Amino acid sequence: MNVLSIQSHVAYGHVGNASAVFPMQRLGVEVWPVHTVQFSNHTGYGAWRGEVFAAQTIRDVVRGVGERGALARCDAVLSGYMGSAEIGEAILEAVAAVRAENRDALYCCDPVIGDTEEGVYVRPGITEFMRERAVPAADILTPNQFELNLLTGLPSTTLAQARAAIAALQARGPRVVLVTSAATTETPPDRLDLLAGEGGQLFRVRTPRLALAVNGAGDCIAALFLVHYARERSAAVALERAAASVYGLLKRTAEAGSREILTVAAQDEFVAPSEVFPAEAV
Repeated sequence: MNVLSIQSHVAYGHVGNASAVFPMQRLGVEVWPVHTVQFSNHTGYGAWRGEVFAAQTIRDVVRGVGERGALARCDAVLSGYMGSAEIGEAILEAVAAVRAENRDALYCCDPVIGDTEEGVYVRPGITEFMRERAVPAADILTPNQFELNLLTGLPSTTLAQARAAIAALQARGPRVVLVTSAATTETPPDRLDLLAGEGGQLFRVRTPRLALAVNGAGDCIAALFLVHYARERSAAVALERAAASVYGLLKRTAEAGSREILTVAAQDEFVAPSEVFPAEAV
């Protein structure tokens, strides 16, 4: 399996491609990373160095990959933090180029916009790009709960509301929607829900809520979910496997008291999770 992964990258720590590439490789996937930004570290530190790359740079890198004749062997495109709406357009051009060579290739879009704690933290124009351009183009969409609400304009306070919001996104294009972190009125305070919708069905995995605040977990679970879905073509199976791996990763991180997720130290969780939580139809 070959995946073209187009998203941010940091030298120190694990977010964006630095969080997504290695877990996919650990699962035996050949990954072709294209970086939308190159930062010293994630922006949660409050200070960082580096730059957002121009959209043309993304186009040039993808074109070079295509000139190697590789796009026909690309099974999926994964996108995350884009840096600008112009970069988003370059990503959609890459998706179109891959689909022209392999019509069965999947496009998994992690619509990185913001979260409940920080609100919207991307540049102006990206939210609109995600809503109007990326959502209709995606086969798989992996928003967090904040992004689910923002992209649909709908609440997700209850499970019924979350179901309706997921269905609203599916009606606009994606066959599968994964909500990477959800807390509804039905979620116990010490638990966290992950929801996946496919083909009119909704599946839930419920894990213990861990006491930690780190960056990069969403990038990791989007990558893992894509790989498992591409192999099994089942949102329920992909949800169960990806949730187990990321829970194990975050538990190890919490136990170590690390500010960065332990992507390397906890790598066995990607192939053999220490705990598994069943996906249930809800």
